Amino acid sequence: MGEASARRFAQAGARVIVMDIDRRRAENVAQSIVAAGGNARALTVDVLDDENLIAALERARVEAGGMLEHLVTIVGMAGWSRLTEMSGEMWDAEQARNLRYFFIAARTVALMDPAPERRTITAIASVDGIRSAPFHAAYGAAKAGLVNLVKSMCIEWAPMQIRINAIAPGAIVSPRIPLADEASERARFSRIPAGVRGHPDDIANAALFLASPLASYITGQTLAVDGGLTALGPLDYSDVLAGMPGSGQTLGQ
Repeated sequence: MGEASARRFAQAGARVIVMDIDRRRAENVAQSIVAAGGNARALTVDVLDDENLIAALERARVEAGGMLEHLVTIVGMAGWSRLTEMSGEMWDAEQARNLRYFFIAARTVALMDPAPERRTITAIASVDGIRSAPFHAAYGAAKAGLVNLVKSMCIEWAPMQIRINAIAPGAIVSPRIPLADEASERARFSRIPAGVRGHPDDIANAALFLASPLASYITGQTLAVDGGLTALGPLDYSDVLAGMPGSGQTLGQ
């Protein structure tokens, strides 16, 4: 999602600073953007190190010509554990890599010299921050906290001409969960109303929209990009649909 967003912003004419803990990965993305005619630089950052994160954002401001107009944070990792078996260390790790770093990053940008026009900050949350998931409690709590933090930042920073929103991805194809064969995809993701998983470009397009003038009156919101997943009720109505005249299909197909 980070790579796709960097490419999408570059295609729209932005000067992009690609930041990653893996320097080679950041450089590969930046170089591919430049090869395609875009403008990009790579920086290394460890978002779990406050001083390193702040220094990297300050360096990014310099690399961007002295002004950071848009910040998109796409960092996070989900651990799986029963609450009764979860250690305090695991809980703290989930909060650090899914919530705390965003507070540090967003605050750093907010304290920078204001841009001549509105600045935007976009956080990547998760549908798990809107609806709960079993064995995902620490991650879900962190993402729910992020959703609420965005609201608080929206109120406090509106006088600073900062718009801040979040995106809540649903099931998105990624290197960690690559596309499987069609039958496996249908079996695992059949409840998604759209019938398929989303792609990183879906998140990139949403991020660009929220940073653009088209979203100039949108702030403090969380946009679910999930194929309708969060619109579902708690029950699977496939058996009901199957019994309806003219249906013969299961939900999401």
